[in-house]
Amino acid sequence: MTGGIGAGKSEVSRLLVSYGAVLIDADRIAREVVEPGTPGLAAVVAEFGPEILTPEGALDRPGLGAIVFHDAGRLAALNAIVHPLVGARSAALESQAGPGDVVVHDVPLLTENGLAPLYDLVVVVDASPETQLDRLVRLRGMTEADARARMSAQATRAQRRAVADLLVDNDGPLEKLEPQVREVWQELVRRAAEAASRPGTP
Repeated sequence: MTGGIGAGKSEVSRLLVSYGAVLIDADRIAREVVEPGTPGLAAVVAEFGPEILTPEGALDRPGLGAIVFHDAGRLAALNAIVHPLVGARSAALESQAGPGDVVVHDVPLLTENGLAPLYDLVVVVDASPETQLDRLVRLRGMTEADARARMSAQATRAQRRAVADLLVDNDGPLEKLEPQVREVWQELVRRAAEAASRPGTP
């Protein structure tokens, strides 16, 4: 599953988990792999300098974000450190899932990194740029400039829609989202059962 910042992936994830999905959240893992004391944080400090640490020794996420979301080269350097660590941890978590489980990977940068072919099916949570901007400013407290910078660092709406097998329209209120997510869940369960019934499936 993917979608632009402010598209509402978290709410879709919450609903899918409530239906029984095993969620592997790339954003959460990305935070874990750069916690204090990890090799990931040491590598980020080596690349960006100790000024991206808080006084307590944790990663200063807003400070680092202010650097990388205005400089494509610096963002690429950060991704080169974090993405392999996230990939390894995601694979480890997936290997722990049961044979009948529906595993949902929440991957914000799936489109940007050309990862769609790695997954059985891609669900795109879709919202207009206007909706994204409103949510980032109104709900997350970002300045409009910061919100636009983060949005522009991601794939376009058209690029995300182009890799979608299933599309969830999250431009509207929650009551319009839930029936769509339930349909997606039913389709995921159907496909999982179909895959499990194929000859040679472990």
